[in-house]
Amino acid sequence: MNTKDKVLLAYSGGLDTSCILKWLQEKGFEVICFIADVGQDEDFEAAKKKAFGCGAEEVIIKDVKEDFVENYIWPSIQMGLVYEERYLLGTSLARPCISVALVEAAKSRGAKYIAHGATGKGNDQVRFEMCAYALFPEVKIISPWRDDDFCKRFQGRLDLIKYAEQNGIPVSAKPSAPWSTDANIMHISYESGILEDPNQIAPNNLYEMTKDPKLAPSKPYRVKIHFQNGLPVKAEDMQSMKTFKKPIDILKFLNEVGGLYGIGRIDIVENRFVGLKSRGVYETPGGTILFSAHQDLEVFCLDREIYRTKSYLRDSMSVYVYNGFWFSPEAVFTRKCLELSQEHVNGEVIMELMPGYCKPLARKSAQELYNQELVSMDVHGGYVPADATGFIRINSVRSTEFARAYGKYKC
Repeated sequence: MNTKDKVLLAYSGGLDTSCILKWLQEKGFEVICFIADVGQDEDFEAAKKKAFGCGAEEVIIKDVKEDFVENYIWPSIQMGLVYEERYLLGTSLARPCISVALVEAAKSRGAKYIAHGATGKGNDQVRFEMCAYALFPEVKIISPWRDDDFCKRFQGRLDLIKYAEQNGIPVSAKPSAPWSTDANIMHISYESGILEDPNQIAPNNLYEMTKDPKLAPSKPYRVKIHFQNGLPVKAEDMQSMKTFKKPIDILKFLNEVGGLYGIGRIDIVENRFVGLKSRGVYETPGGTILFSAHQDLEVFCLDREIYRTKSYLRDSMSVYVYNGFWFSPEAVFTRKCLELSQEHVNGEVIMELMPGYCKPLARKSAQELYNQELVSMDVHGGYVPADATGFIRINSVRSTEFARAYGKYKC
């Protein structure tokens, strides 16, 4: 490390990154702080002021909300991404978006180093660094929570608080916080603290984005979501008849009504990439509505075997995104395949919002494979029922041969 080398620090304004800022200065770095606005409820000016107070040479605040929605959240809806069948990847999707802005800032300022405050046990260290190396191969990464000197000096929050007080860094953190929070325009995640016990019920006052379903309106609320090539292109409020067409406006509207009904809450134990299991509580109101609507239209429009193949690729892509491989050969290939599967996913879905959940009520598409006459129980519609006899016989051969060779199935 050369004296006054520039380092771009992914800065949040919290205890960890404020102490890291000062520690980097002690190491001889010129520190540039970078804050990405991905839609979190944060006082950016206060964070900027704090960074300068801690000795930052420059503070960059970059609004990437629209980029996040259009180029990460929307493709995730199109691809139907969901990790381990429940988690809609709100944090995972934000990391490549933030990384792009981080790398652009580092290159424009001539910074050879990028630093972050992600813990050595979590996924974010992998996500940020994998993205940074893919976009900026020659970059050097500083991860203090994996640095021997830093870890010997700071065992945890108590040591950081003491260091902050010694160095005049404003401290709002308490020695034992009840949980940690990560927020963006798609979701809020909660983990750590009291949530580390998977048998501890999350308190009602934890949630910030959604209302308690027990206190939600009892009257159902209906919205209509329009899709083109699997991407949301319009949302209609069927009560006020207002329409929303910009991706960020669609998401904000659905977050608002979904939050009012307490939609999108999950409490899970998930498998981190580093091999640990962790407990996370998430709330994703608008994303949950969009995911459910897209899934319903997709089954309606897609050929059966395309849907099954697509589902396998979707699960693979969900793992790539969760693990931090948004920018990787396998993710680029898989995404192109998934986008191709969405060529005919065009139409609209009426969704009904109820306390704690949402469900599709009706769907329509000009290109659906659903043939009402062919499927009708009232007319044959070109389908010859007698043909099913041979179909059933051929499909039963495997079962009858198994029974012949190994004995009859037990009832």
